[in-house]
Amino acid sequence: MPTDVHQHIWPPEFLALLRSRTAPPRLDGWTLHLPGEPPYAVDPADHDIAARARLARADGLDLALVSLSSPLGIEYLPPAEAAPLLTAFHDGALDLPAPFGVWASACLSAPEPDTEALRRELARGCAGLQLPATALLDAAGWARCAPLLEVAAEQDKPLFVHPGAAPPAGNEAPAWWPALVPYVQQLHASWFAFRAFGRPRHPELRVCFAALAGLAPLHGERLVARGGGRDRGRVDCRAFYETSSYGTRAVDSLVRAVGIDVVVSGSDRPYAAPVIPDLGADAAVHALRHANPARLLGPTKGARP
Repeated sequence: MPTDVHQHIWPPEFLALLRSRTAPPRLDGWTLHLPGEPPYAVDPADHDIAARARLARADGLDLALVSLSSPLGIEYLPPAEAAPLLTAFHDGALDLPAPFGVWASACLSAPEPDTEALRRELARGCAGLQLPATALLDAAGWARCAPLLEVAAEQDKPLFVHPGAAPPAGNEAPAWWPALVPYVQQLHASWFAFRAFGRPRHPELRVCFAALAGLAPLHGERLVARGGGRDRGRVDCRAFYETSSYGTRAVDSLVRAVGIDVVVSGSDRPYAAPVIPDLGADAAVHALRHANPARLLGPTKGARP
């Protein structure tokens, strides 16, 4: 089952709600406005469902998992604003044609996480839970999200950690700044926080970090040198790393650090094209696209009932 675990599509009702907003995140026609990033001209073809389905089939995919764009910051809007956007996203994404599936997202601004809403979306067929890395940067973040993570673990569903909203960088910052600096910093911090606080609390939870966790696992030697434990050689077989925006050199380096069995293929379409790294063997590509995503997603492999 060739799988891409990381894509984005905005369904029509979700687009309409973004256009109805007067404050970021909002769409003005096809121009996206976010607090921490310059205005972004969205290509309408990126969210043309029929065209994206054809593209996924051309990529040879049997499953492409669509996730909420966490940099929009929707999870942190007041509940009354977040709820209709989350509902529109889940409803529209669950109605997408094959080969699409969807990650569930949750409102994080309420005093307590809404575990019943997550149960409902997982029961409807979502492949697992997505959280922004900004929610998981430290012990307090992992503790606050614990009720949601417990629901995912109880239902044998994985967690997908995706970059969250970027802080304002100023008009002088280049357009690539958010993707290369705050997004990577968030993934670094969330990965180390996962090691220190998340994994001890959720020993059975399968977790996938977007964008190779910003290459955080490559810092294993420094972690040992600075007193972070002596288990650098032990691989967490339930912690996975998705490949979007990285190529052969980065993927090969990560495989040397954590092994081939926990690296899964993801593209971040439409923001990046899929890359099949040259790891020297067809078996490696099969692992990234077939075997490893199947183990990440569990028996249902992200399929809807």
